[in-house]
Amino acid sequence: MPNAIAMLREDHQKVKDLFEHFESHDSGDKKEIVDTTLKELEIHTTLEEEIFYPAARKALDEMRDEEGDDTIDEAWEEHHVVKLVSAELKKMRSSDERYNAKFTVLAESVKHHIQEEENELFPKLDGHIDAEALGEKMMARKEKLQQRRANGSKGRGASKTRAASTRNKSKRRTRRRASGGGR
Repeated sequence: MPNAIAMLREDHQKVKDLFEHFESHDSGDKKEIVDTTLKELEIHTTLEEEIFYPAARKALDEMRDEEGDDTIDEAWEEHHVVKLVSAELKKMRSSDERYNAKFTVLAESVKHHIQEEENELFPKLDGHIDAEALGEKMMARKEKLQQRRANGSKGRGASKTRAASTRNKSKRRTRRRASGGGR
């Protein structure tokens, strides 16, 4: 049975390994490393935002004292920053002047986020959440997200091909009519 916190720690390690892999390469497959990292982060943040953070917020609310706890709000904001930088990276080419710098900033932000979760949030939640039940939900959602990503890339490509084919046929008909040919 999967444990939610163990799953998140595994994801954290996978992303940290990708950051290290990026830093150790001069060129070549950096774009592939970045793309893989962004996909991993996208799935991970979805799991946290949809399943883990709501459960964590509920647990923290139940054990909260008068002054409150901003841990989850800060985590959401850190995710927001990661999404912004990720969106910018997706639009860039690996040859762009600031590509490496932007990925490095993303890595630093994510590493900071990981450190806060692992050293502050997870220990607070120890014994206050059902990590096994949460882990099952997260695993099921993760599998769906991974499957959708695998199927989505195929579907989008086919859709683009069909759209381009339709445009080309339309252009040919327009040229035939303009040249006096056609129906």
